[in-house]
Amino acid sequence: MKQLSKILVPTDLSEHSRRALLYGTWLATEQKTSLIILYVVSDTNVWQLSSEFELYADYNRDVWPLDRILAEATLDLNHFLEPHLANLKQVPCATKRVLLGAVAERIVSVAEEENADLVIMSPRRNRGLRHWINGGITDQVTRKSPCPVLSITPPLPSQPWRKKFVPFFFGWSRQTTATL
Repeated sequence: MKQLSKILVPTDLSEHSRRALLYGTWLATEQKTSLIILYVVSDTNVWQLSSEFELYADYNRDVWPLDRILAEATLDLNHFLEPHLANLKQVPCATKRVLLGAVAERIVSVAEEENADLVIMSPRRNRGLRHWINGGITDQVTRKSPCPVLSITPPLPSQPWRKKFVPFFFGWSRQTTATL
């Protein structure tokens, strides 16, 4: 197996990406590799920030300049990483980057720039309409990435109806249902 030298962990500051961050820090500590934590501020987040700020802003000046957006995103990333500082101190070299742009393209470009050996992501299971139109971020990164992408997902919760009666929405009564 190839020895890892750089691991890239993109995050969207959600609980899903926290699982990938925990696994990435553990793997970087075990393999004695450097860890790059990447937060990409998407264009839609910038639009939401600017539309909220326009209510209080003076229209004669520029609203939410680029440096302010990146500073706010850096603060958000620092707040997200606070519970993991003890684990991150064990990693030989941990860096963080905040970028602005299309999320999947920026993740792939950072993986190319940094010559990352592995990208660790944690996709969301509840996919909406956006996933059906252009695919999820993890799917896009997997297709375009110059290195392997490891997808960490939480286990599915057990469903209470498994190995029980056939569901009642078929119109059957409880006495006529058979166990699976």
